Amino acid sequence: MHDATPSTPRLAVLTGDRPTGPLHLGHYVGSLKTRIELQETHTQYILVADTQAMTDNAHDPDKVRRNVLEVALDYLAVGIDPRKSTIAVQSGLPALAELTLLYLNFVTVARLERNPTIKEEIQARGFGRDIPAGFLCYPVAQAADITGFKANVVPVGEDQAPLIEQTNEIVRRINRQAGVDVLPEAEALIPSMGRLPGVDGKAKMSKSQNNSIPLSATPDAIREAVRSMYTDPNHLRASDPGTVEGNVVFTYLDVFDDDRAEVERLKASYRAGGLGDMVLKNRLEDKLQALIAPMRERRERFAEDPGYVFSMLKAGTDRAKAVTQRTLDEVRTALGTFSFASVRS
Repeated sequence: MHDATPSTPRLAVLTGDRPTGPLHLGHYVGSLKTRIELQETHTQYILVADTQAMTDNAHDPDKVRRNVLEVALDYLAVGIDPRKSTIAVQSGLPALAELTLLYLNFVTVARLERNPTIKEEIQARGFGRDIPAGFLCYPVAQAADITGFKANVVPVGEDQAPLIEQTNEIVRRINRQAGVDVLPEAEALIPSMGRLPGVDGKAKMSKSQNNSIPLSATPDAIREAVRSMYTDPNHLRASDPGTVEGNVVFTYLDVFDDDRAEVERLKASYRAGGLGDMVLKNRLEDKLQALIAPMRERRERFAEDPGYVFSMLKAGTDRAKAVTQRTLDEVRTALGTFSFASVRS
């Protein structure tokens, strides 16, 4: 009889979303689908980042508060299992705020301003020099989130990769100061698909751009969104040769249609001329209706029992609170810092 070998500990993964509105297909492709897979192989923590959402929604805190439930419903609807993934509300984890405050001493304002992700977001929001301090320091808060759970893996879009690098810079500084590797570095897990464009073809799918398809979309809303999708403006008649590149309908078919051979055949036919846009849109609509219908139905069932959803969030937040407090205690000890409560007379 051979001795049993101990099982390899699961790697920790942290993901999350800002509760500023219902989630959409862009979230599903970019992260949610991966989370469903990761919960089977990793110790997964999912953060409803309500504190982070306040960095540019402080003028409307009720929007953030009411969308905590909406985001939780979307998680359950797509198949995230609270028995396999810990779903927590960020504002219920005070250790993350204290880690953020501690980490701010290990990063400069100049470094934050050079972060490509932050620079892009500042420009997109038109802040100019009137940048909310909380927004500028968002990479530090994210570093606290990631390290608070000692996450080894963080699924992010390619545009968010600089935030993971900044987290690892802070980790290296903390470990160097402590003289021991108290925190692990994190690896960015970037999906092969990248950003899913909005139905208008002009930008990534976004609630604020009004170019998204929510995971809770009705059949009529899905149909309307597909009908409005950007294709090829020069493809005026079915007989005209069409352009596939930049054609949003084909981009979506590449993502959501499993029949790769048929999609390639449709591309060839479209390029040659003789294939109308409505044929493609009808095919895509069928695929999206089939994908979203069960999500919408599960969401409606869970929405009938908000008490269960809130109890699930509380249980997850309690588990996450213990994990993040333990990390904070370890970082304090390693750095030689302390809380007032630990001072003895």
